[in-house]
Amino acid sequence: AGCDATEILTARDTPIVEYDEIIVEQGTADGFLEEQLKPEDLEAAAAKCGQNVVVKRRDGFDHSYHFIAAFIESHVSFHATRLYRKLHARNAAIKHDFSGTVGQVIKCRAAVARGPKEALVMETIQVLPPRSGEVRVKVMANALCHTDVYTLDGHDPEGLFPCILGHEAGCVVESVGEGVTSVVPGDHVIPCYTPQCCEAECVFCMSPKTNLCPKIRASQGRGVMPDGTTRFLDENGKEIFHFMGCSTMSEYTVLAEISCAKIQKEAPLDKMCLFGCGVSTGLGAVWNTCKMEVNSTVAVFGLGAVGLAVIQGAKMAGASRIIAIDINPSKFPNAIELGATECVNSATLPPTTTIQKHIAGTLTEWGVDYSFDCTGNTNVMRAALECAHRGWGTSCVIGVAASGHEISTRPFQLVTGRVWKGTAFGGFKSRRDVPLLVQRCMKGELPIDHFITHNFYGVDKTNDAIHALHSGTCLRAVVKY
Repeated sequence: AGCDATEILTARDTPIVEYDEIIVEQGTADGFLEEQLKPEDLEAAAAKCGQNVVVKRRDGFDHSYHFIAAFIESHVSFHATRLYRKLHARNAAIKHDFSGTVGQVIKCRAAVARGPKEALVMETIQVLPPRSGEVRVKVMANALCHTDVYTLDGHDPEGLFPCILGHEAGCVVESVGEGVTSVVPGDHVIPCYTPQCCEAECVFCMSPKTNLCPKIRASQGRGVMPDGTTRFLDENGKEIFHFMGCSTMSEYTVLAEISCAKIQKEAPLDKMCLFGCGVSTGLGAVWNTCKMEVNSTVAVFGLGAVGLAVIQGAKMAGASRIIAIDINPSKFPNAIELGATECVNSATLPPTTTIQKHIAGTLTEWGVDYSFDCTGNTNVMRAALECAHRGWGTSCVIGVAASGHEISTRPFQLVTGRVWKGTAFGGFKSRRDVPLLVQRCMKGELPIDHFITHNFYGVDKTNDAIHALHSGTCLRAVVKY
């Protein structure tokens, strides 16, 4: 009796406040309906104590397992919504007390890149207080991106050592420097390597055509803060360079205010950190850079996190056909789950057949409306362009090529109507758009959990995350601090 819903509610004078709504699915052809289940008794007991109970009577259904198919989708959505509410409430309730560190030098652990092609060194470093226009943050989680590894492997012409890598993170503001008004201590932020100064005299921020604010580009490329100095010192007092204006492979870091995208506190930082780079880049390449139309045909080269984000974005934009290309067939199931209609292993094509001819000739007559390179390989970039539709096809370069590499094609490919373009951070204006992406994710409109394949705990595990990324099975490895 203690487990019978009707008797529990009958014994109460007030509703169970933890349950804002109780849904009961009942088949009208259920053989147990009149003698045992008696949903009308439950409804009466609920009305007596004020409990919100909704009995949905399904005509023709009995007590069999087939009945579940009639309501499983709505029930999953029902429970997911309430689980998210609990998660949001828990995250919002977390308080951080930074009163003891404001204005002080903070000693913390960091993964320091001492040189190219060397393993990261776990060190105790000093993080100086923020200066004018700067924000010091506690890094809660950092997702490893291929750009970090690209720099660590010595391929980045702007790579400086020693430095602290990392640029895809979720953080809490610890303190702010003079003149900072957009965030306060305790705010949750996503560091953005593409800043947004929002100043009226910045033609880039004022233009709807681009997100490439150059306000701190020069100092960011030199591995320093906008005033030309660093905020990191090693145990010997020697300076450590910043990376991409972020440096989130440290328990604390200092950012320019214009690099901080403030997000809602309920959002879990160990997931929302993905919007700091790869996922946003892939989605934005589709939605912003190419402005893909409904029923478009698409080819995506490279099925890492960025490529899968392109597929997800294309599916959400209403693409009618999405061709996924990679040389690792183990990545195909993820691509299909996110919306790819077919997958091609370009390594298995006959030696006389290029992938561009296979797409624009065998799979299609004239090519695809949109193609995306997510590999950073200049030969693949050419293939992506040359499989774009004659007359109007657009190819978007997303992957970053190694230093000194150049792209090439026959001019005739462009003369015959193809467009070659590139994207940085998916064209999103960081401080304006990242909070909106987070909102969509929290509403269930933009799922991203599928990108996180590995989790690690502690900044000291960053090398393990790098090994995972090299394994070929990792999309995003998140290190929680």
